[in-house]
Amino acid sequence: MQFSGTHRIEATPQEVWSFVTDPKGVSSCVPDVQSIETISPEQFKAVVKAGLGPVRGKFNFDIHWKELTEPSLARMSAQGKTPGSAVTMDTVMTLTPLDGGAATELSWTADVVVHGMIASVGARLMNGFVEKQTEQFFGCLSGKVKAV
Repeated sequence: MQFSGTHRIEATPQEVWSFVTDPKGVSSCVPDVQSIETISPEQFKAVVKAGLGPVRGKFNFDIHWKELTEPSLARMSAQGKTPGSAVTMDTVMTLTPLDGGAATELSWTADVVVHGMIASVGARLMNGFVEKQTEQFFGCLSGKVKAV
């Protein structure tokens, strides 16, 4: 499945970049993150409590930055597992200055592949789930980056 979107954030590209590439900062806006552990500047782990319909669990994610071009492009991959299900994601974020650099357009795409029980039971609920999570994430991101 592929998801994408564009959001305007009332902060400079550098301010947005600093927030979205900081695992602890960005994880504070990801719904249901229970823990985050930085392994290296390019790798971190996260535990996320998530569920789609009757499929619920704690996903253990391994996340790797594949490309970081400050302050305009970030590419990451993530693999998450819970008993009976797995998720892989490849995400690209592009930051474009707006209004002479006073604001930022954040464009993103995510290729998501689900396996196991979550694929068979929860796949039909995925679009609504992603829309809700994305709305919550960008609402939080906009508020926190402005507050910095």
